Amino acid sequence: MRLPRIAITVGDPAGIGPEIAAKAVSDPRVRDVCDPVLYGAAETGGIAVGRLSAEAGRAAYDAIVSAVNAAMAGRVDAVATAPINKEAFALAGLPWRGHTELLAHLTGAPFVAMMFHTDVLRVVLATIHVPLSDVPRLLTQATLEQVIRLTAHELPRFGFGAPRLGVCGLNPHAGEGGVLGFEEQRVLEPAIAACRRDGIAVSGPFPADTLFVRASRGEWDAVVACYHDQGLIPVKLLAFGRAVNVTLGLPIIRTSVDHGTAFDIAGRGIADHGSLVEAVRLAARLAVAAGSGAARPETERGRP
Repeated sequence: MRLPRIAITVGDPAGIGPEIAAKAVSDPRVRDVCDPVLYGAAETGGIAVGRLSAEAGRAAYDAIVSAVNAAMAGRVDAVATAPINKEAFALAGLPWRGHTELLAHLTGAPFVAMMFHTDVLRVVLATIHVPLSDVPRLLTQATLEQVIRLTAHELPRFGFGAPRLGVCGLNPHAGEGGVLGFEEQRVLEPAIAACRRDGIAVSGPFPADTLFVRASRGEWDAVVACYHDQGLIPVKLLAFGRAVNVTLGLPIIRTSVDHGTAFDIAGRGIADHGSLVEAVRLAARLAVAAGSGAARPETERGRP
């Protein structure tokens, strides 16, 4: 019996990724629950700290590919990633806008979703790294149904055997009966109704400005948000530095931090590695729950 092996990628080497990854690997909170394996160089290797570059984007990409390949081959039980920079990816000529899209490509996953996990709130995004002006076009009934179904299927891994889901409206006041927009009536309500017919405990759409308050008080186990900032603002307000980004729908376990590359403080030795610690700990817990053969760490026994 062994502790799960968790791959930790260093992210963009020009940012705080190498620093927080090195801190996480040696942190007792990590060592107590897993055997961490670092992917990517802990040193910048001549890459200018705090500056965008194609070289940094390519280095971050290479580390992710190596870690994912190891997970797919069973050499590690999960992957926890430090932050990358989307502009650096673009400078390197890489077509993916973030980890989520790249991971789906590398693993061949047909449909994935981004969930942010905290003790008080779990939020799944129906659309992710797209301009706000594109959201109404991309938020189709079929897409929303897929997100709801995937969320209901995946939440039992996190201790919610019969998950209760709430869905945010897209428009202010969830459209106010069509006065402030028709997406709720034409897209969201039919998707929710279809999922309810299949036995999923999902309700909505509700105005986003009150839904998150109700969810944080325990009314739902997870919230489906229509777009990136709608979901992430309440998560970061309630639990910044403790939230964990989880990719749902992958054939591997992948978690990540709730923050970016922080070029402004890179190289100064002051970056907080707490979110990466939480990401690694959740990855270890999920790996054990998945029956990887790893021993349940003493500090995690008895938890859901």
